[in-house]
Amino acid sequence: MDDHAPDPTPSEPLTDSLFFALYPDASAATRITELAARLRIDHKLKATPIPAARLHITLQYLGAFPGVPADILKQAHTAASQITSPPVELTLDRIESFSGRRAKRPLVLSGDVTAPLDALEQTLGSALATAGIAIKNHPRFTPHVTLLYDEHRIARQPVEPIAWTAREFVLVRSLLGRSQYEILARWPLAS
Repeated sequence: MDDHAPDPTPSEPLTDSLFFALYPDASAATRITELAARLRIDHKLKATPIPAARLHITLQYLGAFPGVPADILKQAHTAASQITSPPVELTLDRIESFSGRRAKRPLVLSGDVTAPLDALEQTLGSALATAGIAIKNHPRFTPHVTLLYDEHRIARQPVEPIAWTAREFVLVRSLLGRSQYEILARWPLAS
């Protein structure tokens, strides 16, 4: 959670999270959902795959909040509006279960960071910091799409590459505990 978010009290449960993301195009989303369905059968996984409409690569996570704080939203808009980046080519070519504290671990489709993707993630992070939003960066950005959460752990292995060109990035509101996303704003990635 960032430094600007109010401390939640028992009367203020965390209801929303905000993050910037890249969404796959329709063709890539279809291939990703088909991959998740095959993996579920091949590895005898019990979890339900994430619906196509929620598949994404997170660029920057802003935090969880009791509601959507207007100041954070305004700062996020200010930061994102300053980003100039060409479209970003993405290729995800391996699956693996990420480790975590939960019993159910995320099974992800991931790939390598390209220079344009790294530049977009870093530039957005810097713009957010300049706008006053403290974000928590991972030591190493790993572009990935979460396919499902399952107790069974799958070791890293290659898969048929799934590629697309991201032509925009979006600010997403996640309604916590409800598995619902709402795109709040979009910014083009143009040459």
